[in-house]
Amino acid sequence: MVFNWFRRKFGGSGEEPSPPAETPTAAPSAESKESTESTASPGILNWAKTALQSIQARQQSESAATIETPEETQETPPAEPVAAEAPAPVSVESEKVAVAESAPVQPVVEAEPVEPASSLVLDEGFLWSAEVLAAQGRRPEEVDIEEITWLQRLRQGLGKTRRGLVHQLRAIVGQGPLSRDAVEEIEMLLLQSDVGVKATDQIIAALQTKIRQETLPADRAIAYLKEILREILDRPFQEGYRRDFAPKKGVLNIWLIAGVNGVGKTTTIGKLAHIATQSGYRCLIAAADTFRAAATEQVKIWGQRSGVEVIANPGKNTDPAAVVFDAIGAAQARGTELLLVDTAGRLQNKANLMEELKKIRRIIDKKAGDAQIESLLVLDATLGQNGLRQAQVFAEAAQLTGVILTKLDSTAKGGVALAVVQELGLPIRFIGAGEGIKDLRPFCSFEFVEALLSSEVEVAA
Repeated sequence: MVFNWFRRKFGGSGEEPSPPAETPTAAPSAESKESTESTASPGILNWAKTALQSIQARQQSESAATIETPEETQETPPAEPVAAEAPAPVSVESEKVAVAESAPVQPVVEAEPVEPASSLVLDEGFLWSAEVLAAQGRRPEEVDIEEITWLQRLRQGLGKTRRGLVHQLRAIVGQGPLSRDAVEEIEMLLLQSDVGVKATDQIIAALQTKIRQETLPADRAIAYLKEILREILDRPFQEGYRRDFAPKKGVLNIWLIAGVNGVGKTTTIGKLAHIATQSGYRCLIAAADTFRAAATEQVKIWGQRSGVEVIANPGKNTDPAAVVFDAIGAAQARGTELLLVDTAGRLQNKANLMEELKKIRRIIDKKAGDAQIESLLVLDATLGQNGLRQAQVFAEAAQLTGVILTKLDSTAKGGVALAVVQELGLPIRFIGAGEGIKDLRPFCSFEFVEALLSSEVEVAA
């Protein structure tokens, strides 16, 4: 059973979780107990045990259902499968859609590795992930192994920032009540973590207001800092952006994906297509980055990996708007629910690029005026403030509605997420923390801040 990330439950309210139900499965090993019981509170430890047992039970049940075959079907050869009638592939020829007469080749979908139940360990990484999920009011029986592994991956990706920020924060606030000198030191740490001037100013102003009211010991100071960061990241939702972000079922949704070449735009589209298909959406990709060498071939590879067909023009330097026009027609004819549009990112030719994006948007508005349209900017988290300057160039032409932050690996400074929201006023919709097809997930401010300012214990690789 595939986990549905579009309908995943999370809120970050910090409310106490519902009491866990008893699960009649084997307890973790004695070795695992000894390594974790001393570092986890009894409530979280019991929650994590129940979650682990539930995951193992589901995996064992699914594995047994897959391999178990009734005797009748073993003795009787299976009937010849009837090939389902599939829609003909669409290609762009001189800005027109041509339907091939031959049957389409089925896309090659790369099998995703399944985490074996025997390899799951109640280690400190699992406990930290469990604590984050429990704090959001989740029941342990609801948790999926993909959530656990994603949280660990996110925490690892923010490891560099956390080591440089949290350790020094604890050293500063550990000296006693939070003084004005300590606040200035925190300000320098935030700027060094790519938080940005505006976001840093807001954080420092809030801290200074707080210390006028009361003295803050170390733990309370960091807890209050987490509240401030979450408030910044969630502010776009208070200004009109909807918190739940998923394609609307039964209608055409068009997501225009913009960004400078090299930020991971095309691979991000492939990962979005994977999330969409795994969540039950009919999806297409429009290869409208027609100027970059090998861009179409690259997006076709990702289309194969996610099992999604790509609408492309075989010619070179063709009109991107024509590809989008034909892709919309194909999507409408096939009842597609999500059309992902790859676009060019030649910032060195800024004027032409912006006109191209505007033209694509006009085509979308004219040909699919009733579609649910989102315009998402892909930003490379490793670029820091340079990425913000790129974003400002795209903001007007593409009518941006959200940001996808990629490459949150060990080389990135996670504070850039705060700078993005503060400078652009746009919500972060997805974050990427790796190169795999599962390494892009919907953004949750609560989980991000916890990974950024969590305890010093590192998650095992």
